Amino acid sequence: MTTSPAQHRASVDRLAAAIRGPSGLLLAGLLLAWLAAVWLAPEDRVQGVIQKILYVHVPCAFAAYAGFALTALGGGLYLWRRDEAWDRFAASAAEVGVLFCGLVIVTGPIWAKGTWGRWWSWDPRLTITTLLFLVYVAYLLLRSFTEGSERTARFAAVYGIAGLAVIPLNYFAIDLFGGASIHPENLQRGSLGEGMGWPFLLGVLTALVAVVHLVCVRLELAGLRARAARRDAAFDSLGERSPTWDT
Repeated sequence: MTTSPAQHRASVDRLAAAIRGPSGLLLAGLLLAWLAAVWLAPEDRVQGVIQKILYVHVPCAFAAYAGFALTALGGGLYLWRRDEAWDRFAASAAEVGVLFCGLVIVTGPIWAKGTWGRWWSWDPRLTITTLLFLVYVAYLLLRSFTEGSERTARFAAVYGIAGLAVIPLNYFAIDLFGGASIHPENLQRGSLGEGMGWPFLLGVLTALVAVVHLVCVRLELAGLRARAARRDAAFDSLGERSPTWDT
């Protein structure tokens, strides 16, 4: 039995609505556990308390990666199914990814000021992170200026998928640029001090659950807007426009 595009859209919206509640409760619990773990985590002997921004900065980077990966997933499913619900999913995920990428760019200079002595340095990873942010800001701007066009949705899907190429470049920037980078190396097993692993792990889990929750909330809102637009279009086609008054 086949399903119509309208049923596909309704199923995506229903899934988002079903996940939103449990993910919100899980997020609240993880957030409390993460805050307690960060509070109890020991201070770094060299950097001091400023090092605790690690538990925000890096999880936000992973969350941004996840948001942009979901954007590519939604774009790919749209190209395959030609279902506008997946286009809305891609746009919702891009907004969440840009939010977390922005937090990466904000928290990075705070950490840099405490460790390097200056707010910004054109370090390869910082530069590529800014590029990643701008790539998906451009994606959102493209959509905002030409919303509602199937051609725009197709182009945005391809653009969102192509933008993923910046993520491995960003993650492996330190290895690729070698000594040109002053950014700390990627975390590996045993690279965190005693008592620092749990706050970091909880931070990553909290950020990823936040991505899921926020995408569901944003997708649900986008679905409501799409249904309202279709309803208004149906009224207009029947000539049921709002009355105008002569003065």
